[in-house]
Amino acid sequence: MDYGPPPLFNQGVSARARLAFFSFLAIALIIIDSRVRMLETVRVGLGVVLYPMQRALLVPSRVADTVADYFTSVTSLTRENEQLKRKQFETSQSLQQARELAVENERLRKLLGARERLGNAAVLADVLYESRDRFARKLVINVGINDGVRAGSPVIDDAGVVGQITRAFNETSEVTLLTDKDQSIPVQILRNGLRGVAFGGAEPGTLDLRFMAANADVVNGDTATTSGIDGVYPSGLMVATVNRVERAAKDQFARIVMSPVAGIESNKHLLVLLVEPGKLLAPPAAAVVAPRRGPRK
Repeated sequence: MDYGPPPLFNQGVSARARLAFFSFLAIALIIIDSRVRMLETVRVGLGVVLYPMQRALLVPSRVADTVADYFTSVTSLTRENEQLKRKQFETSQSLQQARELAVENERLRKLLGARERLGNAAVLADVLYESRDRFARKLVINVGINDGVRAGSPVIDDAGVVGQITRAFNETSEVTLLTDKDQSIPVQILRNGLRGVAFGGAEPGTLDLRFMAANADVVNGDTATTSGIDGVYPSGLMVATVNRVERAAKDQFARIVMSPVAGIESNKHLLVLLVEPGKLLAPPAAAVVAPRRGPRK
């Protein structure tokens, strides 16, 4: 059996002859082009003819690059936007904390100033939390018996009386606010020295000046201070201002509603006046109540 190539591949010029011919032709064309530059015009013409094809072939690549750049830009802008929002949030939070610290520092300075004005020993306390009883107005602070706090110790802020220590433990104490329905405090009207007792009001956040005669000399805007006659609160501390006075002909007593001067619901720091057994608290040095003047002659 014959395994030689088909007769078709055995016809014509041999492969070596063709290689030699085309090699000679290529060398000749290179020499002619370098000497005479006959192919310059041909190259220019081919370039002009092939330029639109080159541009058309480059379109898919450029479109792909444009799409890739677009999605890269969108991703980069999205990431940058998220970083800016995060920085803005952090900056806003820092500014808010700075404002809160500034306000807190101002309150602490006022409390320290109030402690210096008082002639009694006092301890600075932080408010831990409010009472869980929604019907009672009580706070728990971080000072107690170990700090010299006793049941009955007055609690104030830089503006006035906040309440009174009702239960004292070793490390903590319970403060009953003035607005609690079971709390009372002896007061006097600063304008005329009229004395009375203020109780936690029926309306939230208020005090009631009870058992005042219907014709008592109390008007809207009057200021009530501690009278000091109970031996617990020093006299002259600001307590409340009169908001409303209601008088009825059929009632024996007037209904007097007051608002506390101190920050009853908003303080984070309080001042506890230390009470020594058997010793009355001295009035604050800055609290001077003008004596009531008689009519001019």
